Amino acid sequence: MPEIGTEFDAATAPFRRELAVHCYRMLGSVHDAEEVLQETLTKAWQARERFDASRASLRTWLYRIATNACLTALEGKARRPLPAGLGAASDDPHSSLVPDFETPWLQPLPDRYLPPDPSVRAAERDGVRLALVAAMQLLPARQRAVLLLRDVLAFRAAEVAAQLDTSTASVNSALQRARATLASVREESVLEPDDPAVRATVERYVRAFEAADVPTLVSLLTEDVVLEMPPVPLWYSGRADYGAFITRVFDMRGTGWRMRVTSANGQPALAAYCPSPSGVLQLHTLQVLTVTAHGIAHNVVFQDPAVFAAFGLEPTEPTEPTC
Repeated sequence: MPEIGTEFDAATAPFRRELAVHCYRMLGSVHDAEEVLQETLTKAWQARERFDASRASLRTWLYRIATNACLTALEGKARRPLPAGLGAASDDPHSSLVPDFETPWLQPLPDRYLPPDPSVRAAERDGVRLALVAAMQLLPARQRAVLLLRDVLAFRAAEVAAQLDTSTASVNSALQRARATLASVREESVLEPDDPAVRATVERYVRAFEAADVPTLVSLLTEDVVLEMPPVPLWYSGRADYGAFITRVFDMRGTGWRMRVTSANGQPALAAYCPSPSGVLQLHTLQVLTVTAHGIAHNVVFQDPAVFAAFGLEPTEPTEPTC
């Protein structure tokens, strides 16, 4: 690579991770975010001679390119929802589990995209929580961009106006509307994943699931727990239906599951491996948990090869328990 390319790589390297996260929040897909990030860097390289450090910092300039690339990518495309964003909860835990592959479902974010510094990492977790990213998908694309640039990334209104080629008044108006839309989407008492209480709850959940102990598993849930499982468009609310559905899963798939603890969107997550007829434990789902002071309040269960690939999950698991 020419010397100037090396200098460009060195100058933009500190911003690539955060730009990828920004694109993920905008697009709801890790794969799409990586594609737009590469497009952003290519456009920045091509326009490098027009960059004026007296008018904007390199970071601000890169965010302008990335945000507008995301807005272009979103044109004419359906938003990426979770099942709970499409209709009422099912009241039948025995409903047919027909996947919907036409809907572009929201995807989780591997925690490798969060900063390695523990203090910075903790500060960024709130901005990537799965419920918040799902709620952001409800916003029109430009409102989503304004909300992220102003409230998450803390750019000034004038900077955002310049990034989006609009007026400060328009930015403030869009921000007000976006905040109003998201006002009701606030998770209560969400605990950090490294909190000892969270670790204990997750460990108990893993042991109960591996033992097919549904009563204990249900005891770890909040009363109004939500269970979602894209690409199946069904979702359930409440301990009773959650427990009945998990009982059905064991009836269909058998017992002897193994769970591997990981993380996604700054939250605890579990890679679930179920027994095959040959006895090999095969990757079945990635479960992203929301743990509150009152128990597990939300479990989004992903069964998507693209998600598995993004998380680097092995297709099979050794038969020994993980905890």
